[in-house]
Amino acid sequence: MKKTLVVSLFSAVLAGPVLAQVQVEDPWVRATVAQQKVTGAFMRLTAAQDARLVSADSPVAGKVEIHEMVMDNDVMKMRRVPAVELPAGQAVELEPGGHHVMLFDLKQPVRVGDTVPLTLVVESGEGKRESIEVAAPVRPLNPAGRGTHGH
Repeated sequence: MKKTLVVSLFSAVLAGPVLAQVQVEDPWVRATVAQQKVTGAFMRLTAAQDARLVSADSPVAGKVEIHEMVMDNDVMKMRRVPAVELPAGQAVELEPGGHHVMLFDLKQPVRVGDTVPLTLVVESGEGKRESIEVAAPVRPLNPAGRGTHGH
């Protein structure tokens, strides 16, 4: 048993730096109403090493993008961004009114009580990518204590 452990540790050292380990907390997706084809996904991400959230995907949507809300001449605008930086050890909120994941071309409504599968793709500082599987519960359109996300 000791021999196996030593070999495993030695192999891990030879393999180089481990990919950025990212903790996902409090993931959720906003419920939709009939005929609504878009919604947002929100969560808190904390990376052990510097990393970036570079993409996301979900089988419930035709297209998934990373977005941010910004003020532009006193008008709140939403725009796609190529990535969200995840500084080592700092919690990054994906939340209404800030960075978030948008799900477009929904294949069916998402209702309170459903769970939406998401795949997050994170890139380490060395450019290596890893996928993180997330099961995000669906919450009401305007859950208590949450901001709004207009569409």
